[in-house]
Amino acid sequence: MFNKTITVLFAMMFSASAYSSTSVPVTGSVDSKCVVTQDVIGVFGNPSPGVLSTDPTSGGVDPVIRFDVLQAETYQARISHPESFTESPGLTDVVYWVGSTSVDQVTDANMSAYDAAKVEYNNVSEFDLTIAGSTWFKVESQATYGVGRAFPGGNYQAAVTAECIAL
Repeated sequence: MFNKTITVLFAMMFSASAYSSTSVPVTGSVDSKCVVTQDVIGVFGNPSPGVLSTDPTSGGVDPVIRFDVLQAETYQARISHPESFTESPGLTDVVYWVGSTSVDQVTDANMSAYDAAKVEYNNVSEFDLTIAGSTWFKVESQATYGVGRAFPGGNYQAAVTAECIAL
């Protein structure tokens, strides 16, 4: 009886130590089927002392961003017009920003419906990219300095943010 107990204990010890486990990693990468490209660099015009605008009638250039979508109905364009300067001389008053984003050019005529279906909030415009192809979005922005104040001389720079969000 005693020998049987010892034999069972040894068998349990050896079977427990023979057990082994490991973790094997599984990796992969995903290439986005949506590419965002800067097509036209924006330029501020200065139509009056207290206004900077990308409007071409004010001497500016609207930035244009191209979204190339390889797979329809899986991405959303999220574009934000500026609401602050990334570079400017020292400003002592409030800067008021307005802007908008709209479809400029398309590779498929049905993409022109993106404007009617866009969602806007704060300084953001969202477009569901439901058709494969390329869409160019024009971003207009205007900055007004204080109330009746002139912008000080110097260089001014702002940024448009354009993202392609996977749905």
